Amino acid sequence: MCLGLFPELQALGGLQRGSRHMAAVIADLARRKGVDYKFLSLNDPAGHHQDEINGLSYQFEGFHRSKPQFALSALKAGWVKPRLIFVAHANLAPVGWLAKRYAHATMAVVGWGVEVWEPLPWIRRKAVQSAEALLAISRFTAARFSDQQGIASEAVHLLPLTLDPSFRIAEDEGMALPAPAWFPKGRVLLSVTRLAASEGYKGVDTMIRALARIQSSVSDLQYLIVGDGDDRPRLERLALDLGVDGRVHFRGWLEAANPELLACYAHCDVFVLPSKQEGFGLVFLEAMAFGKPVVGGDHGGTPDIIEDGVTGFLVKHGDEVRLGQIIEMLARNESLRRTIGFQAQSHVRKNYRFENFKQRLQSILESCHPL
Repeated sequence: MCLGLFPELQALGGLQRGSRHMAAVIADLARRKGVDYKFLSLNDPAGHHQDEINGLSYQFEGFHRSKPQFALSALKAGWVKPRLIFVAHANLAPVGWLAKRYAHATMAVVGWGVEVWEPLPWIRRKAVQSAEALLAISRFTAARFSDQQGIASEAVHLLPLTLDPSFRIAEDEGMALPAPAWFPKGRVLLSVTRLAASEGYKGVDTMIRALARIQSSVSDLQYLIVGDGDDRPRLERLALDLGVDGRVHFRGWLEAANPELLACYAHCDVFVLPSKQEGFGLVFLEAMAFGKPVVGGDHGGTPDIIEDGVTGFLVKHGDEVRLGQIIEMLARNESLRRTIGFQAQSHVRKNYRFENFKQRLQSILESCHPL
């Protein structure tokens, strides 16, 4: 049997989407090997659930944030002697460790980003160190996972994330996605992100300040923000204080496969998210898939996706002057936007398809302990 421990599978967010991809791939591997699997999700609604990714179905049990019930169910599964315990977040590693001790199983733990960039609390660190394999979604996270948790670098496997198979690229579908009626007129910058006060590192405020610097030189430049959260009022006030509130448009949440979100990618001119702490950055892949130049922070996992000057541009977090210069250059130069966008799209199509991800994850798991 294979036991999978997940923090959450149904909610919005890159971690949840990546976790769904992992669950589908592991369930497919288990079926092909003729073994059972049991997936537990801490934060999803209580009860049994089923989902499907690219034709790969999987089932899981949610525990509605009940840590005792989640841990007890994992330990019971450990008594059944699973051969592999897949822990989809380092915070769940102690539960996986206890189940592993009962089952004498192989354990793999996933590192996403900031949660493993600093030393973990003692019990989590010991649990992570007991794993036979660690998976990291970027080179930066792989290096920090090893250094900060006292793990041999060769035990950490790189597993880049992937575009969701349901994410439709306009060119692939032969579709002409019409711009929504509310889409801004002019040259449009786009960010897709949570607007949480706890995630101020995303750099939306830096982009608003950069826009204020260059608004006089690019008369029709607009900034569209798709996302919501408790930091939105602060950002709205910032735009008002800087005199760019007429250029900054807050749309709110749109689901990943929502046609209106796809249309935003299709009709924007530049995608920008100058974040400091992206573990990976799936939104960059989505924009690049539509042939758009992207601008991201020169930090964390973003440089794994963006090759500076080739598929997009990188800027230090908080550097509104340099960010403004890059945006102004791209806004004024349609030929450059097309060239960078074409190179970005080619890069995504070659390296970030779901099939690439599936083969990589199954290969890692087979090398750790064949099911």
